[in-house]
Amino acid sequence: KLQKLVEDMFESMYAAHGVGLAAPQIGISRRLAVIDISFRKDAKAKLVLANPQIVKVEGKQRGDEGCLSIPDFREPVTRGQKVTVRAQNLQGEWFEETGEELLARAFQHETDHLNGKLYISHLSALKRDLIKRKIRKLMKAGEW
Repeated sequence: KLQKLVEDMFESMYAAHGVGLAAPQIGISRRLAVIDISFRKDAKAKLVLANPQIVKVEGKQRGDEGCLSIPDFREPVTRGQKVTVRAQNLQGEWFEETGEELLARAFQHETDHLNGKLYISHLSALKRDLIKRKIRKLMKAGEW
């Protein structure tokens, strides 16, 4: 069942043109995320993270970030430049992986989802409120 769930998560992520997807984003209460920053170009780049924990963060990077949970919105977010995550693979074996730049950003973004946070929680209260208002307006107009 877990293998099938992971396959479905990758397909959903690719269909939405994303680089990562956490199980809670598709209504599944599991500490599970998939990441592929190669955009399907390198099968070896596919990562499955079960029960991930960020164990080390070095440096800072700032860049536009979006989310499949909040489509059509992108904002600059500051994240760690180099990040090490500890997680389990599909066989339940623990491993550590270190990523820089986009992979580091994906580790942090997807782990945030598993901890109940969206990227907008890293924005100023003013910016976050503006996005929420735009979403409410779109919902009221039936466009969301």
